[in-house]
Amino acid sequence: MADSGLAIKRRAGGLKRAAAALSLLSFATALGAALVLVTQSLLARQLGPATYGLFASSLATVSMIAPFAGFGLSQLRLRVYGAEGWAANRWIRPSVRLSLVTGVMACTAVIAWALLTSGDTRRVLLLLLPVVPALLAVELVSCKLRLEEHYHKLAGWQLLIPAGRLLVALLAVGAATSSATPVAFGYGLVALAVAILAFPHFRAMVRGDIELHGHGPRPATMPELHVPGASALWSQAWPYGVAAALYPIFFQVSTVMLKYLGGDVHAGRLGISMAVMSAIYLIPTTIYQKFLLSKLHRWATHDRPRFWMVYRRGIMAMLALGLAIGALLFFVMPRLVPIAFGSEYLGVVPILMVLALCPPIRFLSTAVGSVLLTGTHMYYRVLMMALAAVATIALDFLLIPTHYEMGAAYAIVGGELVLMIATWIGARKFGSEFR
Repeated sequence: MADSGLAIKRRAGGLKRAAAALSLLSFATALGAALVLVTQSLLARQLGPATYGLFASSLATVSMIAPFAGFGLSQLRLRVYGAEGWAANRWIRPSVRLSLVTGVMACTAVIAWALLTSGDTRRVLLLLLPVVPALLAVELVSCKLRLEEHYHKLAGWQLLIPAGRLLVALLAVGAATSSATPVAFGYGLVALAVAILAFPHFRAMVRGDIELHGHGPRPATMPELHVPGASALWSQAWPYGVAAALYPIFFQVSTVMLKYLGGDVHAGRLGISMAVMSAIYLIPTTIYQKFLLSKLHRWATHDRPRFWMVYRRGIMAMLALGLAIGALLFFVMPRLVPIAFGSEYLGVVPILMVLALCPPIRFLSTAVGSVLLTGTHMYYRVLMMALAAVATIALDFLLIPTHYEMGAAYAIVGGELVLMIATWIGARKFGSEFR
C-alpha cells in the first residue's frame, strides 16, 4: 500500500510539473503570437500594401530556404537521445558539423536567389541573410533545452526573435520610413544578435555538456562507442532534413509565387493572412515539437502505455482546439482586420475566411502524425510532405493567375487536406509498430 501511495504521489507530481511546463510554454506562445501580429500590423500600416508585399515575400523566401541549414538534425538528436540516453552524446559532433555545412549551403542559396533578382528585392534578400544562421542557432539551442527540460529557458528563447522584430517595427514607425530596406536591415541585426547569444549553448552542446533529463544521472564512465561517420550520419539524417526543408516550401511557397505571378500588392495581402496563420500554428508546434516530442521518443521506447494514452487524448484535444480557433478566426477577423491593419487591407478578410478551414485540419494532422517517430517513419514523412508541397504548388499555378490571393488561399487549404489525409494513412499503417 505504501508503494502504491508513493507511486500515486510521484504520478501526481509529474502531472503538476508537466502542467506547469506546458502552461509556461503556452503563455510564451500566446505572447509570441501577439508580438508577431502587432509587428505585422505596424509594418503593414507603415509600409503600405506594395512595399509590405515586397518585404513579406522576401522574408518568406529566406524562411523557405533557412530550414536547409538545420536539415532536421534536431529531430534526429531528439530521437537518438530518447532511445540511447547518455550514449547519444556520440552523435553530437558529427551532427553539428553537418549543420554547419548545410548552413553554408543555405546561405549560398539565398545569395544566389538574390543575385537573380534586382533593385529593392535584391537588397532586402541580402539584408535578411543573417536570418539563416539565426534560425539554425535557435534550433540548436531549443533542442538542447528540450532534452534538459528547461522549459522556462525555452519559453524565453522562443520570444527573442519576435520581441526583436517588434522593436524594429516600432523604430520603423518612429522614423516614418516607407522603405523595406531599413526594416530588413533591422531584422538582420536581430538575427545576428540571436546567433551570438546562442554561442555559449552551442559550445556546451559540442562538448556534450547536456543535463539530460529522464535517463538518470550521467554515468561515471561511458563505454567506448562507435562515433558515426559522415555516411552513417547522412543515412540517418537525410529524411529529417528533407522533411524539414519541405515544410516551409509547403507553407511559404504560395506567398513567393503570388509575388511573381500576381505582384507585390497581392503578396502583401496574403502575407498578412499567413502572419496570422503562423501565429496560430505556434500552438501545435509548442505542444508537440517543444514540449511533447522528446517525451514521445522516450515513451515510445520505454513506456508504451503512456505513449498511447497521450497519443489518443492528444488527437481529441487538438481537434477540439482547432475547431474552436477556426471558428474564432471566422467570426472575429472581419471586425479585427480593419482595426489592426487598416482599411487598405480589407482584402485580407475573405482570405482569412478561407484559411479559417486550416486550424482544425493542421491541429488534427499534427496530433495524428506524432506517432510517426522512427527513422523508417521519416521516409513516409518525406513522401507526405512532398505530396502536400506538390499539391500546393500545382494548385497555385492553376488558381493564382486568375484568382490571385484567393486562389493562393484555396491552394493552401488543398495542401493542408492532402497533408492530413496522408498523415492519417501513415498513422494507421505504421502505428501498430508501437503496440
